[in-house]
Amino acid sequence: MYAIMKTGGKQYRVTEGQILKIDKLTQDIGSLVEFNEVLLFEQDNKLHIGSPKVRGAKVVAEIVNKSRATKINIIKFKRRKHHMKRMGHRQHFTAVKVVGIILDDKEEKNKKENNNKKEVSI
Repeated sequence: MYAIMKTGGKQYRVTEGQILKIDKLTQDIGSLVEFNEVLLFEQDNKLHIGSPKVRGAKVVAEIVNKSRATKINIIKFKRRKHHMKRMGHRQHFTAVKVVGIILDDKEEKNKKENNNKKEVSI
């Protein structure tokens, strides 16, 4: 079972138990986070493709760590002028462990029932 979710403007393919690094979140370490923007959901070789999101699907994750990535060195250089500027950047990230991928079938069933109902005029 896997899902493709969207957070921070990026898309991630996640499975249960997977640890992934995403953009900085404001919650504390140890708290649970729900991601409701699930674009695709696979369960028992059945694909649920959203347009744009899968209704009732969510990814539940636990915040494991908050840290900063390795330093990226930036050098600005102008030729023949003896001018060079060095800078560095460390991006903040949050490591989350996927606890579960949940599909609420109630909303899917309601959608199918509404599509199957026919209007009868008397």
